[in-house]
Amino acid sequence: VTLHHPEWERERGWQFKWCPVGWSAESPFVASKVLSFLNSILLLNQINQIVVIATGCNSCDYVYDSSLSTNPGIENGKLPALCSELLKKLEDFVTRDEQLNKQQSQSQSQSLPPTTTSSLLSGSLSMALCCILILILILIMMQLLSILCGSSDGPEQYVAIMNSIFSAQRSMVPIDSCYIGSNNSAFLQQASYITGGVYQKPQQLDGLFQYLSTVFATDLHSRTFLQLPKSVGVDFRAS
Repeated sequence: VTLHHPEWERERGWQFKWCPVGWSAESPFVASKVLSFLNSILLLNQINQIVVIATGCNSCDYVYDSSLSTNPGIENGKLPALCSELLKKLEDFVTRDEQLNKQQSQSQSQSLPPTTTSSLLSGSLSMALCCILILILILIMMQLLSILCGSSDGPEQYVAIMNSIFSAQRSMVPIDSCYIGSNNSAFLQQASYITGGVYQKPQQLDGLFQYLSTVFATDLHSRTFLQLPKSVGVDFRAS
């Protein structure tokens, strides 16, 4: 998600990796919190912009760009247009990803059980970095990349993910990670630690909006005098 604010000294970029794998039961609840958070960003300033990247088991795609939306604000006192447009595109994305999953399953041997349990984190990271690096070249400002993930790590993506992490580190783009799952994500822990970002695993989903708005909404300048959560016991194993 990319955010523009004229009063900040640094440009901020936020990328949310939406993945229903592993926490589909909580998806409607999580979606409402994320949408509230994204809408609050737009309400901060009329020129703020957000870009959302959805990630599935077989694909990832841009599902919302506020700069291309005709009216991201409130319509007739009802829910913002952001909610309806984003939810519709997310549903379409999930449908397409499920179709790809079925096609891949049919092409595989019938004797092999399905093994796809992780999402394409490497793909969404690459897409977000491309978007952010373009803005860096144009606006010459620092960026911030945030990931919201609920799926398990995919060891087969280790090399691609580490390449993205090192690219972010070289470009001085901190990666914030909000992980929703039973166990910690070693990939996201390493991403946040190496790039100087924040890794957070909310204990209670009821407070997800508070976590997003107080920890992940802070700009880079404010972080110089705020005490944000720090990673403890980072898992540096390859898989």
